This record gives sequence, C-alpha cells and structure tokens, in this order.
Amino acid sequence: MNAAPADQIRLLDVQALDVRLSQLAHKRRTLPEHAEIESLNADLTQLRDLLVAAQTEESDTAREQTKAEQDVDQVRQRAARDQKRLDSGTVTSPKDLENLQHEIASLAKRQGDLEDIVLEVMERRESVQERVAELTGRVESVQAKADDATARRDAAAEEIDAETATVTKEREVIAGTIPDDLLKLYDKLRAQQGGVGAARLYQRRCEGCRLELNITEVNEVRAAAPDAVVRCENCRRILVRTPESGL
Repeated sequence: MNAAPADQIRLLDVQALDVRLSQLAHKRRTLPEHAEIESLNADLTQLRDLLVAAQTEESDTAREQTKAEQDVDQVRQRAARDQKRLDSGTVTSPKDLENLQHEIASLAKRQGDLEDIVLEVMERRESVQERVAELTGRVESVQAKADDATARRDAAAEEIDAETATVTKEREVIAGTIPDDLLKLYDKLRAQQGGVGAARLYQRRCEGCRLELNITEVNEVRAAAPDAVVRCENCRRILVRTPESGL
C-alpha cells in the first residue's frame, strides 16, 4: 500500500486523538464517584431495610398498646358499674354482696395487671420510636451524601463528555483528509493491537511495541519508497517515518 508521507504523518495525529478518546472513556468509567455511589447505595439499602423493620415493629407495638388500653378501659368500666351497684344499696343479699365485693377486688387486681402491661408496651414503643427516628436520620444523611456524590459524578461526566465531543470532531476532520484504504488499515490494526494501529519510528525504535529495529529491518525501511506504507516486523503496526526516525 502506498500513501503520501503527509497522509501517514496525519495518521499519527489521528492515533493521538484515538488514544485521548480511550483515556477519556477510561476516565469516565473509573470516576471515583462510581464506587462512592455504589457503597452509599448499599448502605442506603441496608438502612432502609432496618427502618422498614423498625417502622413495622412500631406499628405492631402501637396496636398492642391500643389493645392493652382498651382492656384496661373495659375492666375499669365493669368495676365502676359494680361499685355503683354496691353503693346503690339495691343488692341486699349477703351472698350477692360478698360476690360483688369479691368481683370488685378481682377487677381492681386485673386492672392493675393490665396497667402494668400498658406501661411495659409503652416503654417498648418509645424505644422503637427512638430507633425509627435514629434510622430516619441516618437514611437522610446517607441519602444526602449519595445525592452529593451523584451530582459530582454527573458534573465530571459532563465535562468529560464535552471534551470527548471536541476530540471526536477533531478526529473526524483529520481522518477525513486521510485516504480511505490507509484509514481502514489503521482502524483494523488499532482494533487488533489494543488501540494502537500506527506508531512513529523514532531513533530506529517502534513507539508501538518499543522495540528497536535490527540493522536488516532498518535497511529495508530506509530502502522503501517515501510513499510506501511500512509495517513494524515485530508488532505489525503501521510504522510512520519522520525526520527523527534515525534512518
């Protein structure tokens, strides 16, 4: 394949832009905010699960407290009715009076036991409410950090995308001046050779594989016509000759 020396040199410009595009893509993929956001989201998931569990427990405890308070109220009302009957004097039978007094005493004990249960449930509910408040605060704090990291990531990505667009446009302009067959070969080699399809020959060393050409290879390159597209014998990349090639 033949191509004007100027076209081959412009291929190095395209290669430099392609390297920059690869660097930008790598930078975007490896922004530190990605790992930070992932870690914070994992923390958020765990905290939210704990918060839901605590809220469920608080709701269950609230129902338990309501039921216990209703039980106390029922016993209290029944005791009040019995006391009213006792005070009214309508119960005259000694046995009925004894039974009524015994029931009032039993209801008083039952009320006391139920009120103890209400207090115990209230204490548990207060503890759970404190846990809910604590977890809610932690969720809000971690969410704020995640939001901040997301904003920083998006800003950094936007900046990278802007530079990528500029470099891509510059590459399109320069690539448009290079013969199609040369550009096609370059793109093929670049895909095969880890992103580098053309390399400068500098002081008899290929800057693609970093190996120095032996004397036979140097003589072959020296003898090649200026418009011949030569390839490195070691890495097979396009070898671009410049005044610094040491030939």
